Amino acid sequence: MESSPPTITVQVKFAGRTIPVEVPAAATTAELKRLLQPLTNVLPRGQRLVCKGKVLQDAASLSSMQVVDGSKVMLIASQGLHQGDGPITKNSSSSATSVTRASKVKERQTQKPEAVVGKSRAERWKLTGVVALHDCDLKAVPEEVWDCGPSVRILDASNNCIKEIPHKIAALKSLNKVLLTANDIDDENISWEGLSCLQKLLNLSLSQNRLDNLPIEIGSLKHLQILIANNNRIATLPSSIGDCESLTEVDLSSNLLTELPEAFGKLYNLKVLHLRNNGLTSLPSTLFKKCMQLITLDLHGTEITNDILRQVEGWEEFDERRRQKHQKQLDFRVGSSGVFDEGADDDNRRR
Repeated sequence: MESSPPTITVQVKFAGRTIPVEVPAAATTAELKRLLQPLTNVLPRGQRLVCKGKVLQDAASLSSMQVVDGSKVMLIASQGLHQGDGPITKNSSSSATSVTRASKVKERQTQKPEAVVGKSRAERWKLTGVVALHDCDLKAVPEEVWDCGPSVRILDASNNCIKEIPHKIAALKSLNKVLLTANDIDDENISWEGLSCLQKLLNLSLSQNRLDNLPIEIGSLKHLQILIANNNRIATLPSSIGDCESLTEVDLSSNLLTELPEAFGKLYNLKVLHLRNNGLTSLPSTLFKKCMQLITLDLHGTEITNDILRQVEGWEEFDERRRQKHQKQLDFRVGSSGVFDEGADDDNRRR
C-alpha cells in the first residue's frame, strides 16, 4: 500500500480568528488559497497571504517560501472579492444571512405578537386571490391558506420564520407568484413535488433561506419565468434547469457555485442572469451562442474577469446587444447612470 504524501498544518490568521489548514507539504500557495476559499468565503484572487513579512506567490511551493508545519500565515482579503454573503469573520455563523435574519426576527418578536389568521382574512384571500403574510412572525404557513385552493394567485410569505413548504401547496393550482424570501427553509423541508404541480407558476423567490442545492425537480417548472434564489448556500445546479425553457430572469447571486451546467445554453428566452459573489471560474460554452436574448449579465465578485469573459465564444454578439440596451436607456434617461457596466471585474483587481 502506498503511503499518503506528508502534510503540514498551517495556522492562517484572518478576521480575528485562527484557521488550522492541513495541506500537502509539497503544495503551492495557489493550492492553499483554494482550500481557504470555503473556509473564509474569499475568492482565491482576492486573497493575499503573508508569512514572515513576505507575500506568498501563487506559483511558488510553500516549502520554497519557508512555510512549514505550524507556520503562521496572515490572510488579507481584497474588498468585494468574496462569494456567498461575504467573508466569514470571528463573530459570523456559517451564513451571514442567517445572522441578519435572526436579528430581524428577534426585533419583530419584541415589537408585536404572532399574527393570528381570522376567518374574514381567509375570505378576503379567496376574493382577491392574494395571500399577503409577509412580516407576520409565522413559523408555518397557516392551514387556512391551503384551504383557499385554486382561488389564490399570489402567495407572499416573505420575512417570517417559516421552515417548511409542504406538498399541500399543490392545492393552490392557480398560483403564478410565490414569494418566500427571508425564511428558514432548507433542502429537506420544501416540497418540490408540490411546486411542480403548479402549472401556472411564473415567479418563484427563495432568497435568503437555507438552501444548499436546487433539485432535479426544478426542471418540472416549465412555465417559470423568474427564479430568484440569491443569498443561500447553493453549491450545485442540476442539468434539468435547462428544461425551464420559459425562464427570462435568474438570480443566483451570493451562493457557493463554482460552475454552471452546460444545460444553461438551453434557456433560449433568458434575458437577465445575476451570478455575482460566487466561486465561478468559467461559463457554459454555449451560453452566449444559444441564449440570444441575454442582455444583462452580472459576474462581479467571481473568478471570471472581463478579460476571461471576452474569450467566451459568442461574446461579441452579446456585447453588442447589451450596449444597444444601454444606449436606449441613455436616450430615454431610464434606469441608467450613464456608466456602462462591463459585467465582471477587471483583471487589475487581482493585483
